[in-house]
Amino acid sequence: MAAPVLFSIIESPAHRDFSALYQRLGIEEHKLTSMRKAISALKEAVPDFVVAEFMYGYGNNYAGVNVCNLDVFLYSLQKYSGETRIIVMVERGELQYVDRLAELFPLHAVLPLPVSEQDLEQALAPRE
Repeated sequence: MAAPVLFSIIESPAHRDFSALYQRLGIEEHKLTSMRKAISALKEAVPDFVVAEFMYGYGNNYAGVNVCNLDVFLYSLQKYSGETRIIVMVERGELQYVDRLAELFPLHAVLPLPVSEQDLEQALAPRE
């Protein structure tokens, strides 16, 4: 059986490096530094998991068509997989906006920053 694939989309220093955890859990990590690179990576691999930081868009296009930095990527992901588990990390001050994203896409877990290894491991645990 192939190892689960995880897209780790790291756009800020708040997103810690969890590579050791992924390796210990037998997960193949694809580190991506922008949403554009994550969308391109979908052509090569379909992730079982996506771990990314939620950044609400104040006063820009996000307030109109898009809610946050994840929208365009998640719309693209829908074309490839409806089964990918989306794990969102979010600053506590922006928790109130995550519901807007959850109305558009199924979120597997919402983890307030700073995220501990234990919190992330629980979110990555197999479904029961």
